[in-house]
Amino acid sequence: MNTTVEVLGFAREPGWLPWAVQYFFLIGISTAAFFLSLPGLVWRHPDWRGISRRALLAALVCGLTAPVALLADLHQPGRFLNFYLHPNFGSWMAWGSFFIPLYLLGLIGYAWLCLRPLLADIAKRPGPLAGLYRKLAYGGHDNPSAIKAAALLTALGAVLVLLYSGMEVMVVQARSLWNTALLPLIFAATAMTGGIGMTALFEALTGNRQSAPVLNQWLVRGVWVTLALLILWLVLGLSGTSAAAAEALGAMRGSFGWLATGAWLIGSTLLTLWLARNNQNSLIMPALLALHGAWLIRWIVFIGGQSLPKMGSTSPAYSLTLTPDSLLGIVGMAGLCLALYIILTSLIPWDDQAKA
Repeated sequence: MNTTVEVLGFAREPGWLPWAVQYFFLIGISTAAFFLSLPGLVWRHPDWRGISRRALLAALVCGLTAPVALLADLHQPGRFLNFYLHPNFGSWMAWGSFFIPLYLLGLIGYAWLCLRPLLADIAKRPGPLAGLYRKLAYGGHDNPSAIKAAALLTALGAVLVLLYSGMEVMVVQARSLWNTALLPLIFAATAMTGGIGMTALFEALTGNRQSAPVLNQWLVRGVWVTLALLILWLVLGLSGTSAAAAEALGAMRGSFGWLATGAWLIGSTLLTLWLARNNQNSLIMPALLALHGAWLIRWIVFIGGQSLPKMGSTSPAYSLTLTPDSLLGIVGMAGLCLALYIILTSLIPWDDQAKA
């Protein structure tokens, strides 16, 4: 006699923890901040000189912190090493193990070339670290051609990082919220708004508020692009044009939690747009809201996307706990970012009076 068993629900702990949210958040901000450094440091646009310096600082702080979150998400460094020992070039994640070092090494080289004249000036001042600054400056020559070459290499790495970080999530067909061609574009757009937000926050911390109108203008453009992509995803799902989006919306139907989350996302995005347009001389609030939006998108995609059932009707909820994989990890990464900011700003001046 044959027996039929119907599976009504299947729940498990999320495989991608808040470490993944932090990595994608930080690496996205770093790449976006790097692109913001180009007008002032590569193209030497006078209006962007100060902004680009703080953007480079943001790129370094977030870029050097992001790999820590990635290694923590892999739970042991050996797993990252396996990408090189046994490469699988059919996997976007495996390609990412090559794109990340390309971007980070390029960023460090680009930053060093941009900062060499400044390091040479610091070396002329009496102090116990003058010899170290002199060695780091390595002559201290401003070489625009070398800076442009390093910027080109870093830009290639940044584009590849943005591409792989969206594609490796998009290709997971088992997760309906992830499996959309719009996801890499949404990640890229929110990375740009987050990068603008982090740069604006550093501008506020250094007291350079004259850059607020320029940054808010670009923030408005980034928010409009983000809203357009979110609305397009919603239209594709409601119309049934995208099967994955329709499935995700179907799984969310009737859930007060998802309704509140969607309202919070749209409401905070509109508030960011309103503040950036109507308070163009403000830095802190638009910056914090931009960073909040970039984080929220990734939290919804990763943590919320794993709560949608693969089969049946079970929707496992995730709760933050006081563990290293959860809330303590988030606080720890924020502390690491703060520590790197303090170290870099203590060793190198980043204000407008410093020579680029």
